[in-house]
Amino acid sequence: MFNSKALLVSTLTALASIAAATPVGPVTDIPVSVTVCSGGPGVGCAAVPTVSDTCVNLTGGLSFLNKEISTAIVPGGFVCTFFQDFGCTASGVVNAGTDSEVFLTQGTWNLAKAPGLSGTTNFNDLTSSFSCSPL
Repeated sequence: MFNSKALLVSTLTALASIAAATPVGPVTDIPVSVTVCSGGPGVGCAAVPTVSDTCVNLTGGLSFLNKEISTAIVPGGFVCTFFQDFGCTASGVVNAGTDSEVFLTQGTWNLAKAPGLSGTTNFNDLTSSFSCSPL
C-alpha cells in the first residue's frame, strides 16, 4: 500500500543530502561599483562597475580617469588595489619612493595619503588600473 509518511521522509532526506552536497560560498561575480573622483569626494566622480578579481584598465570610455584619480570610495566588504600601470601589475617602488600599488578597504580615501607596501604613500593622479575582491 501507499505510505505518504514514508514518501515524505524519503523526499526530505533526498533534498537534505542535495543541499548538504552543494557548496555554499560568497558570490564573487556580482558587480559592485567603486566610485573614483578626479578631485575630492563629489568632484569629477564616476561609479565604475567591477567584478571580483577582474582588472579594470582606465582606457576607452574610462581613459579620462587615467592618471587623474584623487579620491576613491570602496564599498563595504571589499578591498581594492590601485596600480600605476595598466593590466593591474605592480612593479615595486617607483617614482622617487612611491609604491606602484596601494590597497584600499571600505571607505572614502584621499589617494594623496594611501596605504601602500612601504607605508603611507602619495598615489594622487597615478592610477591606471585597479582590481577589487571581497574580504
